[in-house]
Amino acid sequence: MTGRITDAMLTAATLNDLNTSLGALERSSAELSSGKTILEPSDNPYGASHAIDLQSQIDGLTSYTKSVQDGISWTQAASGAMSSIASAVQRVRELMLQAANGTNNAGDLANIATEVKQLTETIKQNANTQFAGQYIFSGTATSTPPWAQGEGAADAYKGNHESIARLYGPNATVVVNTDLSTVLGSGPEAEDGKLLATLRTISQHLTEATPESRSALGNADLKALDSNFEGLSQLQSSIGSATNQLQTAISRIEALQESIEKGLSSTIDTDVAKTTIEYANQQAAYEAALRAGANIVQESLLNFLH
Repeated sequence: MTGRITDAMLTAATLNDLNTSLGALERSSAELSSGKTILEPSDNPYGASHAIDLQSQIDGLTSYTKSVQDGISWTQAASGAMSSIASAVQRVRELMLQAANGTNNAGDLANIATEVKQLTETIKQNANTQFAGQYIFSGTATSTPPWAQGEGAADAYKGNHESIARLYGPNATVVVNTDLSTVLGSGPEAEDGKLLATLRTISQHLTEATPESRSALGNADLKALDSNFEGLSQLQSSIGSATNQLQTAISRIEALQESIEKGLSSTIDTDVAKTTIEYANQQAAYEAALRAGANIVQESLLNFLH
């Protein structure tokens, strides 16, 4: 017994084909508008899981990037401040050599002493440099100015000696601060022979202007200043190494991030050219199916009327 193809069956088949064509067309349209081939996990469970893993890696690297960039800004601020301090120390050395040449009277030495005092305050001002509202030479006591400033202010160091580090990878850190107190010290009261104590002694000897003081300026004072300048240079080298390490780290992070982003893109991003062609073909097929379906349905209706 042969089956009979009814008009209802033709209509149902036609509508089913139209819905299938429309679904494919809508899918391509959604991929083009979103730029993604995986619109929901069921589209590609493995691809969706892989994409989540890659995005998690990118998010982690982004966090490291922010940490490293902050560390670079911190070390650059410290380097700039120490360069200014070094310039002030070099100026003091020039003044000492000028004062020790034996041609200056007491008034000249007093004027030089005034400039040395001003340079000392400039050094303390640079030592109180802040980055993002934090004192960079106070250790972890970043809300506390490391040295008091102003006329008659004490030279005692008010920070601590703790390290501040920035994360650039799993369990990988770089120390971004430097203990400037190991060079500047805490002034004459501490009797530590550091830079501030040396500068105060130089000012005192310039003011006294005695033969003994003049002799000290060209000998003991100059040696102490040079020794402290050497310590400052070592700190500058240390912070420069930290900056280089951070810049190397961020280059590696950015390269790895770019590689992972390419992998993520190949997993979820739409091939625009290919999908555009598919969309055009599907649209043409759907429009053809509509025209064909209209003819079939129209003939079925006429047969029904007859």
